Amino acid sequence: MKKLKRSARLVEMTQYLLSRPHTLISLTAFADRYQSAKSSISEDLAIIKEVFEEEGIGELNTLAGAAGGVKFAPKMHASDALDIMNNICRQLEQPERVLPGGYLYMTDMLGQPELLADIGRMFATAFAARKIDVIMTVETKGIPLAYATAACLNLPVVIVRRDNKVTEGSAVSINYVSGSNKRIQTMSLARRALKEQSRVLIIDDFMKAGGTIQGMMDLLFEFKATVAGVGVFVESGEVELEERLLEDYVSLAKLTAVDLKTKQTTVIPGNYFRTE
Repeated sequence: MKKLKRSARLVEMTQYLLSRPHTLISLTAFADRYQSAKSSISEDLAIIKEVFEEEGIGELNTLAGAAGGVKFAPKMHASDALDIMNNICRQLEQPERVLPGGYLYMTDMLGQPELLADIGRMFATAFAARKIDVIMTVETKGIPLAYATAACLNLPVVIVRRDNKVTEGSAVSINYVSGSNKRIQTMSLARRALKEQSRVLIIDDFMKAGGTIQGMMDLLFEFKATVAGVGVFVESGEVELEERLLEDYVSLAKLTAVDLKTKQTTVIPGNYFRTE
């Protein structure tokens, strides 16, 4: 590209980094792209790094050595995340969202790009230190959450189906017991969708007892894969501890009370915000 003035170069470099999270970019690549000396590029990156960290946009990590460079990791300050989640909780408490069985209607919210981007950054922050190869979710409402998280972590997404699709070839299917209604259900994953021994981050929209997530974990066992983490948008607090099938998970919001008659609910920030 043509040589830019420094102010324009800073803007373009910032956009370049934001659009390529968790991608190692060498100083040589930047120097060639902007037709500038590496010393100038290093000064620009120092400015961008400072702004990213002060504004809670993320971290710009430097890797030394011949094969080194910089890598942008999207993050979110805890205070910013809490403000956003408190607003989300207020929306989730709207009486018209209460569905039979104590579920919440969230489809409209999961179609908002800005909200999804915020949720993706929260999950990316929560699991930043873990080695992850792929994001997994089960159809259907967990899909936008998985892709929002994957966009921040620069990882592929695999989708577990409720039934096998002919267009996906041979698949591994298992039966699992839904934790909320104790029904036996089926889920499947195409054999080509996931490499064996992958490290998988499971993302889901709503968790009661955790039967669906436990089913995905059992499915991963068939692929000799490892569960690197579990993230849920909303967990139900209306489940007895002994009925909960999972202990290690990150929730962004928690439904602590629901009255089906009055449709009054209480939703609070989840264990992601736990300080102890």
